[in-house]
Amino acid sequence: MIGTELKERIIFVTGASSGIGASVSKMLVARGAKVVGAARSSKTLESMADTLGNNFLPWPMDVTDGAAVANIPATLPEAWQDIAAVINNAGHDTGGRERLDECEPDELARIIEVNVIGMIRVARTFAAHFLEHGGGDIVNVGSTSGHFAISNDAAYVSSKFAINGLTRALRADYEGCGIRVIEVSPGVVRTGFAQARYHDDAKQAALFYERFPAVLEADDVARTIIFALEQPPHVAIGELLMFPVHGPR
Repeated sequence: MIGTELKERIIFVTGASSGIGASVSKMLVARGAKVVGAARSSKTLESMADTLGNNFLPWPMDVTDGAAVANIPATLPEAWQDIAAVINNAGHDTGGRERLDECEPDELARIIEVNVIGMIRVARTFAAHFLEHGGGDIVNVGSTSGHFAISNDAAYVSSKFAINGLTRALRADYEGCGIRVIEVSPGVVRTGFAQARYHDDAKQAALFYERFPAVLEADDVARTIIFALEQPPHVAIGELLMFPVHGPR
């Protein structure tokens, strides 16, 4: 049986303005898909639209805005409402890698708000949409930190373990409903994420990546997400862990 054709499919991507989200958006458009790119940075999204053309629709949105997330399908232009898949990718880890008692409580709460509550909001909206429209794919971007706990990152690790549990629960909820629920969990990925974690300290972010003999690139993760989406309709990729051959899990 042939795989799933992505051409002309409409795919909603959160966290689309940078890193994994930007990479997967570009690859999807290159394959002929139509991408709704959601992120807080409207300026960056508009710049992406200038580059990617008419198959990329910028959608400024914060995943923690419950009303905005709940109303996504209804507020999209009519020609963009037939969403076939959502890539639930928006993430947050500002505050650096510090022991729990050294972290600011508000920063800890923000990590959970974006990584867990935001992801649940997005998954709920699109699960309901897919039930009404005969099925679809939910791709949750997790982390190997949701499988192997590391020190000095308790809130982030907790959020990623929660994503793994969410994905498994959704798969149980929607078995037999035509909804494929997929988790892609990369190890350390070279993106702007580290710089955000260290409050825009580019030097500290660069030093973070230099600690490792090898790291993943955003394009590596994007290709893996697309691999899962392109499987034949009867094939569900439940969970993919990925890390560099000579690097950290």
